[in-house]
Amino acid sequence: MEEITLGQRFPLTIKRLDINGNGIGYFKRKITFVTGALPGEVVVAEVTKIHDRYLEARCHRVKKASPDRIPPIDPLWGKIGGIELGHLAYPAQLRFKSDVVSQALAKFKPAGWQHYQLRPTIGAAHPMHYRNKAQFPVRVVDGHVRAGLYAPNSHDLVPLTTFATQRPLTMQIITQLCQLLEDLAVPIYDEAANSGIVKTLVVRETTRGQAQVTFVTNSKKLPHTAQLLAGIAETLPAVVSIAQNINPGKTSMVWGPETKLLAGAPYVIETIMGKQFQLSPQAFLQLNPEQTEKLYQVALEALDLQPNDTLVDAYAGVGTIGLSLAHQAKTVRGMETIPEAVADANANAALNGITNAHYELGKAETVFPQWLQAGFHPDAVIVDPPRAGLDPSFIAALLKAKPKRFVYISCNPSTLARDLVALSRDWQVDYIQSIDMFPQTARCEAVVKFTRKA
Repeated sequence: MEEITLGQRFPLTIKRLDINGNGIGYFKRKITFVTGALPGEVVVAEVTKIHDRYLEARCHRVKKASPDRIPPIDPLWGKIGGIELGHLAYPAQLRFKSDVVSQALAKFKPAGWQHYQLRPTIGAAHPMHYRNKAQFPVRVVDGHVRAGLYAPNSHDLVPLTTFATQRPLTMQIITQLCQLLEDLAVPIYDEAANSGIVKTLVVRETTRGQAQVTFVTNSKKLPHTAQLLAGIAETLPAVVSIAQNINPGKTSMVWGPETKLLAGAPYVIETIMGKQFQLSPQAFLQLNPEQTEKLYQVALEALDLQPNDTLVDAYAGVGTIGLSLAHQAKTVRGMETIPEAVADANANAALNGITNAHYELGKAETVFPQWLQAGFHPDAVIVDPPRAGLDPSFIAALLKAKPKRFVYISCNPSTLARDLVALSRDWQVDYIQSIDMFPQTARCEAVVKFTRKA
């Protein structure tokens, strides 16, 4: 068989999208992943990487287009991440997200997976300009201070002043902050030399139109702080909270261990399901407020709490889920690994006059078994883990605890399907409801309703 070479081009029929939104076709019996190609299309693929068992390629040209192909939603589509489905019509994006869940189940094959009820993905009324937070690296580009996103598989900054999925106010703030940093000649981080100071700008925007700004810096020093704060006060009235996070040296982590308040309030307030939540700079909150309400509504219905239930809110963040459910339960206990988030969660309980909820610092897989050992028996458990899914020791504790009610909110169908292999031993999956929290991307959230097997 003749050798496949880098840069080689060939026609390819695309069968479906993979979990990252790349087209899948077969060339000489080798699976080929093609960025920018859609199911049903015939494209000219150009090989970009050769692996033993598969090929990576880009879409050089579309010979026969899918009826679902649309003009890209942003001029930078294909040049930066975060909008990988920006060339696919929105109804087709929703069908793809249901298919991602199917693909993950077919790969891991948890008990009874062929019979799971997969509900159609709940779409967003506004699939553009929905993101309420931006974490943009800052660099000097062509002599100017710029913030933006890295080009795929690189640390080459692509400057952004508008972006299809970010809210306009967030982008306006970021652009103005770059201008202020440039005018004041504040040293900007240079990754190659590991020198300079300002590394990343983090902006969080609330539905009320207030904003929180955090400067992530390479050192404790932030030159011209007074002038910078004065400039923000004068030109960006929406900014009500300004902090500095210190994250020294070369690291893949955006946040360092120390955050200090520079001006304004230590947090901003967001309203979800009629409750108020204070958010410190590092606090986790879903990035799409409109869809978050839908997600919690689905989770609330699936959990079907009873007034006498004790609820565990695992991987709790700032307590948004548990506190949204507290009025339906007898007590709520939660845990989270970020100290500031735990402080926020307990403060949020007080803020909303909730007296039956308490949050502790620690890993879910450590704290939950400790509670069980101390004689605590939860009636209901809700989990919303990070992309890595549930820790095996948490699953073991959950199977031992045997709560009457259990709901899993997942942001990664692959780790969800993996976890279902262990969970489906004792639990039957009633349904999986996918929800599009991140339109224009390949990411998918899902809520799983379980019933204990007799």
